[in-house]
Amino acid sequence: MKNLANKIVHKLIKKKLKVSFAESCTGGLLSSSITSMSGSSKVFNLGLVTYSNKAKIEVLKVPKKIISKYGAVSKECCLSMVKNLSKISKASISVSVTGIAGPNGGTKLKPVGLVYIGIKKGSKIIIKENLFKNKNRVAIQKATVNASLNLIDKII
Repeated sequence: MKNLANKIVHKLIKKKLKVSFAESCTGGLLSSSITSMSGSSKVFNLGLVTYSNKAKIEVLKVPKKIISKYGAVSKECCLSMVKNLSKISKASISVSVTGIAGPNGGTKLKPVGLVYIGIKKGSKIIIKENLFKNKNRVAIQKATVNASLNLIDKII
């Protein structure tokens, strides 16, 4: 994870790109993975931990109806998070993360380990659904950060 974060920081510096994050289930771990790298101040724009539904609605302007209809852990919420983060931050690359890290909170339809990662660069938006099985809370958070870093690496 460290090598990948370092590689991304250097790629972003080289291409003069800025990155911003809106995190839920990772609680700031994604932002931390980038800001712990030397040179990150040149590329890291903004990190929001919008853990509660209230924060998603009030800070990221996710419409209440999206959360009530689809839930905070949904493709629709993730998409709204990344689009609105992009407007707020004006970063070249915006990333949103929402999921269920467990060990509780999962259902049959939305099991523990279900995580959506949204990434936006220019007009291109990718929403990726992940299911990290048989992992504990910290492992799910780390797997989410790793998957997010891999997406960023591919889109740069």
